[in-house]
Amino acid sequence: MSTTAWFILIGCLMLARGLGADGIARLPLTSAMAYLGVGLLLGPMFLGLFSFDLVQQAPLLETLTEIAVLISLFSAGVKMPVPFSLARWLPSLRLAWLSMAISVALVAAFACLVLGLPLGAGILLGAILAPTDPVLATDVQLRHAGDREQLRFMLTSEAGMNDGSGFPFVMLGLGLLGLHELGPHGVTWLWRDLVWASAGAIGMGAAGGALLAWLGWQVRAKEPKHAMLDDLAALGLIALVYGVSTWLHAWGFLAVFFAGVALRQTELRLAGAPKDRHGLLQAEETHAVSAAKPHDSDVPLTVSGESLVFKEHLERLSELTLVLLLGGAVTAAAWSWQAWSVALFLLLVARPASVMLGLLASGTSVRLRGLAAWFGVRGIGSLYYLSYAIAHGLADGLARELADITLVVVILSIVAHGLTVKPLLERYWRK
Repeated sequence: MSTTAWFILIGCLMLARGLGADGIARLPLTSAMAYLGVGLLLGPMFLGLFSFDLVQQAPLLETLTEIAVLISLFSAGVKMPVPFSLARWLPSLRLAWLSMAISVALVAAFACLVLGLPLGAGILLGAILAPTDPVLATDVQLRHAGDREQLRFMLTSEAGMNDGSGFPFVMLGLGLLGLHELGPHGVTWLWRDLVWASAGAIGMGAAGGALLAWLGWQVRAKEPKHAMLDDLAALGLIALVYGVSTWLHAWGFLAVFFAGVALRQTELRLAGAPKDRHGLLQAEETHAVSAAKPHDSDVPLTVSGESLVFKEHLERLSELTLVLLLGGAVTAAAWSWQAWSVALFLLLVARPASVMLGLLASGTSVRLRGLAAWFGVRGIGSLYYLSYAIAHGLADGLARELADITLVVVILSIVAHGLTVKPLLERYWRK
């Protein structure tokens, strides 16, 4: 397709999505399913008007998915309820770390025993497919900043963390394939890729978010009408935190998510927002309540609240673009028994088992754990991990095998979760 045709296609899809938002919301499908259908129709599966070679274009795909995930992770962090509570976050922490590790192990075992892949490739495949997606799972994630619904909170915070917590397993898989230094008996991987890269990212992200909140508060508390480009400030925070953490060999995805969390937490605390009956701070979508000037109409704005709408628009644009490319990347040859078997094993066995085991004795209800086990949407994060591995020297034959499996898993996840999200959630909330 020519550049002009791409402009026309994307413009039509954006107009249809924008003008028909209410009608689409009532349909038993998601916007990602619609974009996927268009991509499959125009791609090599049917009309063949365009194609996207995921292996050859891995560097480009890595950059596109990286940007999409960063924006989505920051938005997820900003939506977290305030204040932070370890008791409230503990189930999500267990999902993002313990359940993640169990899922990687189960998929790796399946890949080695059933598909005959080497251990390193099995672990790499498990790591690629383990993270839940912060971009495509908008229907099961927090709707706005401070949303207190427990299921949405668990799934959003899990997706916010496990795009970073999966990185150590990616590096372990690459190391076992001879593409990354693990050190004697894996010691270097343990302290550098697991401990430092994770803890350092959380610390740097939290510090960056808190610092921006303090700077914004200092400016606006002295002059409430002072103009700030909140969208640009938030984008600057994302870029700075991600760049510094990557430079210091920490996981930038984790850093950006916790930068969003810290920004929101610190801004509302500084603004003196009142607490509700559950002890959570209250704030409107765009304004925080000022303790110093409770009756002043010019209360200070927050960077987190003001920038959130813009970030959500960028999320929609990235979803449209990347899902279209996904439809143009899959071919008929990708639908092998290996890809089908991994997809079914992941969605019906590995994800449910890892969630149930990870949340044992967590105090969550069986019904809540069951829905969390099903709604582990795979998507842009998996494509990023795959393109990252390919760009770091994965052999061509293995790269194409893992690419075919990943594409089929993501497509089936979009369809299966897209068809079930609305009826299952409506039934859950009715009860």
